[in-house]
Amino acid sequence: MTDSSHSRHTPPLRPRQPTAGHGTTRGATHCAHRGPGSPLDPPHRTAGRVAGRLAALGGAAALLVALVATVGRAQAAEDSAGIRAAAMNYIEGWYAGDADRMARALHPELAKRIVMTDSSGQSRLGQMSAMTLVDNTRRGGGMHTPATERREEFRILDIYHGAAVAKIIASSWIDYLELAKWNGQWKIVNVLWERTPPGEHPGM
Repeated sequence: MTDSSHSRHTPPLRPRQPTAGHGTTRGATHCAHRGPGSPLDPPHRTAGRVAGRLAALGGAAALLVALVATVGRAQAAEDSAGIRAAAMNYIEGWYAGDADRMARALHPELAKRIVMTDSSGQSRLGQMSAMTLVDNTRRGGGMHTPATERREEFRILDIYHGAAVAKIIASSWIDYLELAKWNGQWKIVNVLWERTPPGEHPGM
């Protein structure tokens, strides 16, 4: 049995109207985020923004590379000057009989060596310590070498971080110097030398 009185007084159901933000175009437009690269951005605008950012990154990278190169050149110049100063203290100190300059050039454990061959053709190693070099310089060193014969030609052969090799052509011998950066200063650690035959004038 149907309750007709209940049916007459029940209001008819009306379709529910969607509200903003629940499926309507208006709600979607309101909630969408139009950031860079958004699907709502035109493609040419997104590409322009990306290109701009890439250009900025490229400029920053180029600046960093230039800065590193500048620092590297400054460090190389500083190291070259330090190596030259040690070499000049060594050779000029010898000619001047200046033991203090000689001592400043040398690492305390330096060894200066030469290969000598006797009349039978047998080789032996002659060696001087840092102390011996300083003492010989104090006794006069190369002070008696005529000024016209005092060669002190110098050249850096190689530098790698805290190690370097240099060459000096002196009045009657050639020195190959091995240097190290010791407590922030370049010092001569080893010297291998060879006498120059009479009448021979070697170049760099």
